[in-house]
Amino acid sequence: MIKLPDKRAIASWAFYDFANTIFSMNVISLYFALWVTVDHGGQDILYSIALSSSMFAVAISAPIFGTISDQTGRRCFPLTLLTIVSVLATAFIGQTDQLWMGLFLFVIANYCYQSALVFYNGMLPSVARQSNVGLISGYGVALGYIGSIAGLLLVEPFVDDGGRSAAFLPTAVLFFVFAVPCFLFVKDLDPKPFNINVSKSFQTLKKTVSNTSNHLVLLKFFVVHFLILDVVNTIIAFMSVYANKVIGFDGKQITSFLILSTVFAMLGSLIIGWLVKHKGTVFSYNLVLWIWLIALTIIVISPGESLFWVAGPIAGVGMGGVWVASRAMVVELSPPGKIGEFFGIYSLAGKMASIIGPLIWGGIVWVFQDTQTLKYRVAVGSLILITLVTIIFFNTLKKQIKTSSTLN
Repeated sequence: MIKLPDKRAIASWAFYDFANTIFSMNVISLYFALWVTVDHGGQDILYSIALSSSMFAVAISAPIFGTISDQTGRRCFPLTLLTIVSVLATAFIGQTDQLWMGLFLFVIANYCYQSALVFYNGMLPSVARQSNVGLISGYGVALGYIGSIAGLLLVEPFVDDGGRSAAFLPTAVLFFVFAVPCFLFVKDLDPKPFNINVSKSFQTLKKTVSNTSNHLVLLKFFVVHFLILDVVNTIIAFMSVYANKVIGFDGKQITSFLILSTVFAMLGSLIIGWLVKHKGTVFSYNLVLWIWLIALTIIVISPGESLFWVAGPIAGVGMGGVWVASRAMVVELSPPGKIGEFFGIYSLAGKMASIIGPLIWGGIVWVFQDTQTLKYRVAVGSLILITLVTIIFFNTLKKQIKTSSTLN
């Protein structure tokens, strides 16, 4: 008999979202990019390569981990192991003064962090009934936003005393401490013997991709989603560098900027969620794309701090809204019985965007490396171009999406 989840298990599962967003905000969005480009004088392309290579490895191994998760039902141990390795690699970044060693440790830390999410997401049925999956998932998302803000505030005093290198050890400790309840109190529902067919995982992926090609409107939407996530993931990775090198923000200003953006991301999730319900997915997704275009335009034309501060809340709303609207779109366009399959492709599109977007940024900054701050404005300009192409492409799909939604 399967035991129903208790409140302690639910809270413990949700707190892992609190824990892992501390890593995401502090390492990916803030301190590591500046550690590479400012503290060690490295080119942006070095961070781009490290980030993209780790995400490429995740994209390759995710189907295997997904198979392990589904076929064995064993998620707790892989989640714990991957998290601990990520925590250790993160802690050691702050102990080295060698740029290449730091980049290597970051690749390990980010790979394990991203891979752990495969098992974490698969644990949701262990803590939620079918009737409250959305509610429990929402708890995790909400705690994730709170965790990213808490992580910034808790680690900032260490940075004030010891510089950016001092950020990684407390970030690692916080990640681990808040993840421990999930390790202890969330149990596998129905673990099976560890006997998996690795080739089957890729056969399943191939079949899912083939099935997607039979649903042309959904396939086109995945292209749209891939394009806008190129923009979103690149902004997440490099906005702290832009704020420092172009706008002249110091560490405290960047932290405040990220906190402000995160607060508006929470609001954006709620606002866009309401619009999806009352105005529909097409209207809401199109609005999110325009919000991103406005935010990027403000970023690229900002001559100084005042106007740049305006871009943070706008980008935050776009950040929170893009996930809400895109997930709703996939549900709406997916035929009955295939939603799980197509969310796999949705996830793959996000991972691929995390590979290509940062490389575009790093490549542009490298090509224009002798132009001082202009290279960064050109990089943001490339994101504006991608967003414009995305808006145009999406608007050609509006009628097809509405027709397909009606049929499904």
